[in-house]
Amino acid sequence: MSAIPLSPVAAQEEAPVSLWRDAWYRLKRNKLAVFGLIVVAILAFTAIFGPYLTPYDYLSQDLQARNAVPSLQHLFGTDDLGRDVFSRVVFGTRTAFLVAVIVTVIAVFIGTILGAIAGFFGNPFDRVIMWLTDMTMSVPNLLLVVVINASLKSPITKWMEAQYLATLNPFYRQTIWVDFILVFGSMALISWPPYARLVRAQVLSIRSRPYITAAQALGLSNWIIMKRYVIPNALGPLIVSVSAGLGTAMVLESAFSFLGIGVNPPTPSWGNMISDGLRVWQHYPHLLAAPAAVLGLASVAFSFLGDGLNDALNPRGSK
Repeated sequence: MSAIPLSPVAAQEEAPVSLWRDAWYRLKRNKLAVFGLIVVAILAFTAIFGPYLTPYDYLSQDLQARNAVPSLQHLFGTDDLGRDVFSRVVFGTRTAFLVAVIVTVIAVFIGTILGAIAGFFGNPFDRVIMWLTDMTMSVPNLLLVVVINASLKSPITKWMEAQYLATLNPFYRQTIWVDFILVFGSMALISWPPYARLVRAQVLSIRSRPYITAAQALGLSNWIIMKRYVIPNALGPLIVSVSAGLGTAMVLESAFSFLGIGVNPPTPSWGNMISDGLRVWQHYPHLLAAPAAVLGLASVAFSFLGDGLNDALNPRGSK
């Protein structure tokens, strides 16, 4: 007796739907999350290709057009040196994305490894790693970043100057790399503890599952079990946390640059542009409004996207 073929509708209904496809369907129904995703995609495209599409170089000065108001020639106006604010905001997007992505990747890597070890192996690893996590989180973020920058920037800058005098290699005159390295390192040091706690909590729940017991009974090593079964199953909440962490890293970088301990001029950063515009906002409000509006939009977009991912990947926890 031949089997009766299923109709296309019935076949579609009986076809298994993967977790990620189901999450994508739920994400698309969330309008705020879609808005956040579109804004993040535009910002990412701007960070990669924007500096090649701007009408002016971000360092180009026109002293005859100083502090010009927004116009068709200069969409966001010009600053006190005649530099195009729109071009500088666009290049600042690259700075913000570069810092946010690299800092988040480093923090997630450290947090995932330490959190997985603490949750899977237990004491004494758990006690030591959680003590280190609590110690890091107890230190004020701003204080830790200030100490790192104040103690390391001057020696590194002097060393680079000495290397330039010895080799005449112009690379050693590009102190912007010192700013980026210190920003990456200091921000990663204050950003990894939440990821470690999140991964530890997920691993504590996963390690008692039957498939973990079965893998141990088959003789697989703990490291293989962690790599194949534990960490992949803990990625859902981690992805949600990463999406929010990118926006937080952008705001932190801007805050540190605003205080003068992040990326320093002449490299454009939303933070140092806001700091410069704050001094003259009463006379030239566009110098403050442009970078502040873009930073606010980016922060809100990442927040909406993070909430949407949380609802999509964790439907039981959503209202």
